[in-house]
Amino acid sequence: MLPDYYKLLGVTPTASRSEIKRAYRHLARLHHPDLNVQAQDAQIKRLNEAYAVLSHPQKRAAYDELRRRERARVEAECHRQEQARREPEMTWIEGIVGFVRELKKGMRDD
Repeated sequence: MLPDYYKLLGVTPTASRSEIKRAYRHLARLHHPDLNVQAQDAQIKRLNEAYAVLSHPQKRAAYDELRRRERARVEAECHRQEQARREPEMTWIEGIVGFVRELKKGMRDD
């Protein structure tokens, strides 16, 4: 699953570079180990990663494209699951009747 860098930095996907920079600096200050004893190293690494991608125009465009593809894939999967839930399941008897019908049809065709 693709991490949501926009959510991590607390900005919208339409945020400007200056908004991203401001949000990053604010969060980096909050989570910096020298200023916050309870800060976690993993959190500052994720912030750095998010800022590295979103602050670079080409990396951001590639990331946005990956997000669009991921969203489309997830939506298609949800749609497939919804369709599977809507389709009525065949009962055992209906399956046997259908099998016999097809068998008789095959015998007539020969």
